[in-house]
Amino acid sequence: MKRIALIVAVVVALAVVSTGIAIAAGAGGDSSKPITGTALARASVAALASTGGGRVTETEVGDEDGYYEVEVTLSGGRQVDVHLDSSFNVISSQSDAEEPGDRDGANES
Repeated sequence: MKRIALIVAVVVALAVVSTGIAIAAGAGGDSSKPITGTALARASVAALASTGGGRVTETEVGDEDGYYEVEVTLSGGRQVDVHLDSSFNVISSQSDAEEPGDRDGANES
């Protein structure tokens, strides 16, 4: 009986350690957060006005180049990253080096 209790204790301990490792690994991964709610609508309007149209394909709050980042795919397939401040003013925009159809998977809309 003590042997079964010991085996159960070891299995439980391994499960706890494995869960902790998985949580730590997830925390080190891509922590980007998509824009949501009314902020998404406002950021999309500002980005699309800046690019002259297109389709919003990805968003991110807390981007390294601005408070918001909105990726816009233009009709020809070219992608433009539009960086906005917290008041939805365009800070900068740049063509994304990715090919049309590439997907990061992090926070695509």
